[in-house]
Amino acid sequence: MSRGFRDSTPFSNTSSSSGVCMMSSTWRDEQHPSFLNFISCFLNENYFRLNIVPIAPDFIFNCGGLSVAFLFVTNWGGTDIASVFRKVQKLKEQFANFYVVITLPTKEQNDSFIYSYIKNGMQLGRPTFVPVRDLEMGFEKIVKIAHARGACKRQDALAKIKAEKEKSVQGMEIYLQVVTSIPGVGSHDANVLNQTIGSIEAIAKSSKEYILETTDLSPTTAETITRFFRDPKFYLAPKLG
Repeated sequence: MSRGFRDSTPFSNTSSSSGVCMMSSTWRDEQHPSFLNFISCFLNENYFRLNIVPIAPDFIFNCGGLSVAFLFVTNWGGTDIASVFRKVQKLKEQFANFYVVITLPTKEQNDSFIYSYIKNGMQLGRPTFVPVRDLEMGFEKIVKIAHARGACKRQDALAKIKAEKEKSVQGMEIYLQVVTSIPGVGSHDANVLNQTIGSIEAIAKSSKEYILETTDLSPTTAETITRFFRDPKFYLAPKLG
């Protein structure tokens, strides 16, 4: 079979590695050496490290902390179709992110696939099947899907970190507002209390003696803090100054 390799444009990448590609040793042994060479070059251009391992899927990509599994059917007419769908049914239960890529260069093969898909009771989108015209297009699709899913995962992680940071900042602002509302307690004292004793609840339960032992606050300030949380007449009174 001739290999009409296309020029490929590497993905935008700001790190030294996009991730890891694990290839099934069984799948590898069934492929033409020239196609394996294309795969190796394409992965290298796109900063993926290739490992050959005895795995059930044909490929597992790990990008941005997310694993994406693939079956890559490269010879639809020359394979046991029933066994393909049995393997699909098994693997879709094992991997949350699972795709099946199939090369269908002719109309006859495409019609055969559609018939078999319906006959074997496949549920639309579970997993996602990706028909392609040739081998190189199929592998490019695999890498692009893995890369896109990894990028989405990283963006979600960054968004969560940003949200947690904003939540932390807002929480600290509220903390400072509450603690500095105590007469005679400034921002410095509030930060000291936060670093040594912790939450407002912990401060409220602390005795004057404990505050003096764990902070550099004055006895007067420590007395004021304990009175503030224990004496309703004191904490309900308006703050002066």
